[in-house]
Amino acid sequence: MSIVGLDEFKKNFEHNLKVTPYDYQWEGIFYGIRRKKLLIGDEPGLGKTLQSIGIVNIGDAFPCLVICPASLKINWQREFEKFTDKKALVLDNSVATTWPYLLQMGMHHVAIVNYESLRKYFVWDIKARKGQPFRLKDVVFCPHINLFKSIIIDESHRVKDPSAQQTIFTRGISDGKEFRILLSGTPVVNRPADLIAQLSIMGRLAEFGGRSKFLADYGGGEISKERRGKDEDDKPRNLDRLSEQLYSRCMIRREKSKVLTQLPDKTRTDLYVEISNRDEYELAAEDLAEYLRKYTECDEVDVRRKMRMEALVKFMTLRSLSSKGKVKQAVDFVKTFLANGKPLILFCSLHDIVDELKKHFPKAVSVTGRDSMMMKQAAVDAFQSGKAQLIICSIKAAGVGLTLTASSNVAFVEFPWTYADCCQCEDRAHRIGQKDNVTCYYLIGRHTIDRTLYDIIHTKKSIANQIMGTDDDIPTDEMYFNQLANLFLHPDG
Repeated sequence: MSIVGLDEFKKNFEHNLKVTPYDYQWEGIFYGIRRKKLLIGDEPGLGKTLQSIGIVNIGDAFPCLVICPASLKINWQREFEKFTDKKALVLDNSVATTWPYLLQMGMHHVAIVNYESLRKYFVWDIKARKGQPFRLKDVVFCPHINLFKSIIIDESHRVKDPSAQQTIFTRGISDGKEFRILLSGTPVVNRPADLIAQLSIMGRLAEFGGRSKFLADYGGGEISKERRGKDEDDKPRNLDRLSEQLYSRCMIRREKSKVLTQLPDKTRTDLYVEISNRDEYELAAEDLAEYLRKYTECDEVDVRRKMRMEALVKFMTLRSLSSKGKVKQAVDFVKTFLANGKPLILFCSLHDIVDELKKHFPKAVSVTGRDSMMMKQAAVDAFQSGKAQLIICSIKAAGVGLTLTASSNVAFVEFPWTYADCCQCEDRAHRIGQKDNVTCYYLIGRHTIDRTLYDIIHTKKSIANQIMGTDDDIPTDEMYFNQLANLFLHPDG
């Protein structure tokens, strides 16, 4: 769709972004600058993050607060610093008391917090009996929430329940902010009433007549046990009118299929996550670094060859530790993604990782080396037919041959050692029959060997292409090994 004034806006406003948005993203930024309190409901993979950052940046609405799922905190920090010249701060114990001063002094311009930590950083007291439900008027907020001129609420369907603590906190923190930007691919999860809390957070519920009128007009509220089955008053209704009102007042939404001509065939997104086993990982990393120093100092060919093989084992250990440490954040990412109503292909390698993920997602199907051909085909059929929203795939067992075009989204908890093998896995979705842009998410452990491996695989893919014939074990090619060792020993070199 075209918006009157968009071309003039693009010409006359400096976005100061380090990337040039696609036309539809410009449209979203323009819409946000005009509306200020809005919901961007684009499908996953269309760049809701970039659009919200563009709105805040052009509106000069700093300091900005980002509320997001725990698995996306580091990604938001990196995206702000990748797209703008602003510094972003993830709220954690190291800045528990100093974050307000860092913002006030201009050392940072953005604070990022996960939903579960809202109480910790922004609530001083709750004036209600312990264990009893409370309302917004019972909450005493930290006065430093007034520092923020804008707020971005990622995956805003998480605050659809008006009585939930996180919703109440988000509503109070948002109050008075000039820019309030909600992001969600599925703002309505089950019923129209899912929008009430989100509209309230935006400060737009009054435009729909308030909660009672909203329910009266559109239904979809809770039905009490006494009334259930006795009347139809709470059935959803007037949905076309509701859609029209949302689009005209506060929502913009695009689907991949509608903006396909503006997108590349394939998009890769790096998601940096914290690992849960940091101490164990650091011990192994120190052991490897010490071993590599001895290796580089050794001049004897035979000894170096033996040491290199031992170092490879240590590399594999680090890789495994990083993968296991990512599981908690991977689970959070997958839950967040599936809440958008889109199917997902998830790649990993270790059986332990597959098993742990299946515990969290019992309805998922899988394709691993332990499955028979019939079991693999049954899993593929269930996924392709829409009976399963998540398929967990082993890189070796599912990296070639399978067609998984029911999804245009692929995620890697672990990834192969070569660029060619990455492409093979991605191309389970990116093949004949796929009508959408394919988005590939790589979960990378922060400050782990993942970054080193990923750098070699994607930035220095010409090296990886020399060994495309290898399997998924770490390559024994000496040039490749030296590249890996050098990057590990000198990560900033």
